[in-house]
Amino acid sequence: MRTQLEDVIREVEKVIAGKREVIEKIVIALLAEGHILLDDVPGVGKTTLATALSRAVGFSFRRIQFTPDVLPSDITGFSMYDKESGGFTYRPGLLSRVNLLLGDEINRASSKTQSALLEAMEERQVTVDGNTYPMEKPFTVIATQNSIGTAGTQVLPYAQMDRFLVQLSIGYPDYEAQMTMLRDRQTENPLESVSCVLSREELTAMQRETRSVTMKDEILDYITKLTMASRTHEAVAVGISPRGALFIGRTAKAKAYLEDRDYVTGSDIQAVFRDVCTHRVLLKDGSEHSVTQVLDDLVKKTDTPDHRSRFQGIMKK
Repeated sequence: MRTQLEDVIREVEKVIAGKREVIEKIVIALLAEGHILLDDVPGVGKTTLATALSRAVGFSFRRIQFTPDVLPSDITGFSMYDKESGGFTYRPGLLSRVNLLLGDEINRASSKTQSALLEAMEERQVTVDGNTYPMEKPFTVIATQNSIGTAGTQVLPYAQMDRFLVQLSIGYPDYEAQMTMLRDRQTENPLESVSCVLSREELTAMQRETRSVTMKDEILDYITKLTMASRTHEAVAVGISPRGALFIGRTAKAKAYLEDRDYVTGSDIQAVFRDVCTHRVLLKDGSEHSVTQVLDDLVKKTDTPDHRSRFQGIMKK
């Protein structure tokens, strides 16, 4: 299984050089059945990364360019009166028949349109006029927002931010990565060379296996102490939600699975803690701390589970 996931990472690296760590985190989010928020400056490859990923795992792919005039019905679909039948017929929206939805610049849509994604992200279904329509499986949202040029943008509601498994940043390429990009794009588009190396059915099976990764009570205790400490930290107005605690566990399981382990360690929790929780913690007005500093402080002050007592096993191939 690990070999197939390595193949996915290598395929995406064909178009996003020098960003293996970010690509691994996105693969972890897929294994954990979570949604991803990419918060970064324009032009660093957010859309390209999502497109390459969809090709590498054989996902049906759709991109929405969010603007203020995008309506909720554009996303969820709507009911239209049919004269011949004398009833209403459902017209699917952009969420229909898609495995990977890329929401470009989601913070440029209205709050009402942003909220239209909530049910799909949480329950993998949409409800229109009292009728429920299930999403394709697997279903993942990768949403982007730019920290530059915020005129005309809407802040994402906290309830929606809380539904993203992780918030990640690609960042600028280093010298070698940018040189590689410039060479590769002189005569062709590297996206055309990305091959499907993992089927949807295989990924779905991996997601089931990820859910079966073991978390002993000492790991659950560690997650509980970290999240509860966030709610009482002097600099924090809103701490990590119970959903956030569940997401920490799911993401840590996926990280262990990616590393061919069937058990979670305290180090796994620490490795995913920032990515899962950065967008869930709101600081008090006038706080001199950053969210990153608060999260690092929580990890530093909370005892890590004893490595000698943790369950160890070998991932079945």
